[in-house]
Amino acid sequence: MTKQNHQTMKHGMTVAVREHLAAGQPITRLEALVLYGVSNLTDVISEMRRQGWVIESRWVPYAMAVRRINEHAVLQPPANLPVRDIQLTEYWIKP
Repeated sequence: MTKQNHQTMKHGMTVAVREHLAAGQPITRLEALVLYGVSNLTDVISEMRRQGWVIESRWVPYAMAVRRINEHAVLQPPANLPVRDIQLTEYWIKP
């Protein structure tokens, strides 16, 4: 893969995350990685905020992110992982 192709693909994945948020859907880093291949969601959020988007955040259980991911893909955490105790940051665009 050439550097230009990599940049184009990376841009496309970032656009997908932006469209997800613009559609009113919340997202966590776990969802961004699994569903869109975006490993650094905070960069996307920071850039959107610089562009004037009002983006809110809160802590949510890991289990909630897994449930949402499983609407589109299959993610099975290890049985001994305390998915209700682990917290992730969820982001959404303030209406």
